[in-house]
Amino acid sequence: MNDLEKIVYEHGLLNAKKHKGKANPGAVVGSIMSTHSELRSKAKEIGQIANSIVKNINEINIENQEIEIANLGIKTTEKKKKTEKGLPDLKNVDGMVVMRFAPNPSGPLHIGHARAVVPNSEYVKKYNGKLMLRIEDTDPKRIYEPAYKMIEEDIKWLTIEIDDTVVYQSDRFPIYYEYAEKLIKLSKAYVCTCTKDKFKRLKDESKPCPCRNLSVEENMELWNEFPEMGVGQAVLRVKTDLSHKNPAIRDWVAMRIVDEKHPRLGDKYRVYPMMNFSVAIDDHLMEITHVLRGKDHLANSEKQKYLYEHLNWKVPEFIHYGRLKMEDMALSTSKAFEGIEDGTYTGWDDPRLGTLRAMGRRGIQAKTIIDLMLEIGVKMSDSSISWKKIYGLNRKILEKFTNRYFFVSNPVKIQIKSNKKFSQNNSLKIKRPLHPDFLERGDRELSFNGEVYIPMEDLKDGLLRLMDTINITIFNGQATFHSSSFEQAREEKAKIIQWVPVNENINAEIVMSDNSIIKGLCEVAVRDLNVGDIVQFERFGFARLDKKEKDKLIFYFAHK
Repeated sequence: MNDLEKIVYEHGLLNAKKHKGKANPGAVVGSIMSTHSELRSKAKEIGQIANSIVKNINEINIENQEIEIANLGIKTTEKKKKTEKGLPDLKNVDGMVVMRFAPNPSGPLHIGHARAVVPNSEYVKKYNGKLMLRIEDTDPKRIYEPAYKMIEEDIKWLTIEIDDTVVYQSDRFPIYYEYAEKLIKLSKAYVCTCTKDKFKRLKDESKPCPCRNLSVEENMELWNEFPEMGVGQAVLRVKTDLSHKNPAIRDWVAMRIVDEKHPRLGDKYRVYPMMNFSVAIDDHLMEITHVLRGKDHLANSEKQKYLYEHLNWKVPEFIHYGRLKMEDMALSTSKAFEGIEDGTYTGWDDPRLGTLRAMGRRGIQAKTIIDLMLEIGVKMSDSSISWKKIYGLNRKILEKFTNRYFFVSNPVKIQIKSNKKFSQNNSLKIKRPLHPDFLERGDRELSFNGEVYIPMEDLKDGLLRLMDTINITIFNGQATFHSSSFEQAREEKAKIIQWVPVNENINAEIVMSDNSIIKGLCEVAVRDLNVGDIVQFERFGFARLDKKEKDKLIFYFAHK
């Protein structure tokens, strides 16, 4: 028995123990998939193995199954109860909880940003605290000027409430200079003029560079000359433990020279703070009590603690969460920008992107994103999400409030041959509910006169039922009346399809998730929709009305 067969055998025995000696192959495979994520790519192979192994297990009596479980030393403890949904309590809460969301304005927000802002928002609600928005714009190379406004729009779309006015780090340079000088005077920071290579060599050997032992007076003189120096000629370093096990934490850079023009500051400053320096100062001055961020910031948290200690400040509670792996999503802001520039993407709301505005344009609800992030939580382990997961959560929300309509893609006209006399002057009025579960919303009405458009894909030989009308037979592209009874259609397993009248319809285009366009016709009832309304096109999926043009409607597809 190989390793894979052993795993299947053990899970099969445990499943049999739970079900009076009779294991189920499907349940066994499911158990393996949930506990051995690394084996998911072998699901098909495991399924085949499970069928034969489970058959053998089920032929063993219960007593011998128990003996086999004991001999193999298989643990049979019951699963722990599921932890309570929601975010875990914050540690060290003493007074008002103040938290912050601090994005860089390199582009609009995407779903990765929601991982930070949603838990922050929920925590301050839970503790009746305060949430601050701080725009961290101290790197001109990473600033996309329209993003300043876009970030605030995206936060508003997410229904996140921000307390107080927005804080821009680019407005706070005098504050950073003040604390840089204070650290120099405390002999906790120094101006380093060593080359990068020289400093790295010494740092890696846990040795101080020559600049570290300069006097306060010598450092202040260099600090005053700093703005006139060239890029890379000098940096301001914060003193740490040179024997720290992580070389990156040893005497980290606090300030450097930047020659890029800043969108808000122009060329007013040349000495710019590094992220760890500005963030630590602002978190203290803004009275942030709990800092929530990804575990990729663990080293940064440790760096910042040195600054807090040097200035005799209370260290905030740091909370780190695991990486968010996003399958099938274009999330890189830089790549998205390049794609927009070269025409690959139509804009930041291109349906192929994972930006919040792209999702909103398609009809993904803010509540879906919030529910997803709360489900993921703030655990240290990494999490994966996919469009499939997002669609599942969104579907539960949309199902209730979206009205149903007919949309026929790639329409083909059929004229139904019948003994019944259908004509424009003698048409049937077909009523269908706007929502089958909420009949109080009313009906929409379609005219049926024997001539309709149906989807090209449904023009195949066989029996069809036009929803709420008649059954027809298709043969060689010709349609003939078959019967009226829905029961008969069900008995003969007829395919039930949507349709629109030939003489009453509206042109429509649906932009799909891959940015392709499907053209077709809608029933006339959609003319009363407003831009932003979301509908469910029967047998097609959910879509949001994006634009009303003179001769057509343009929708964005959400999902099935």
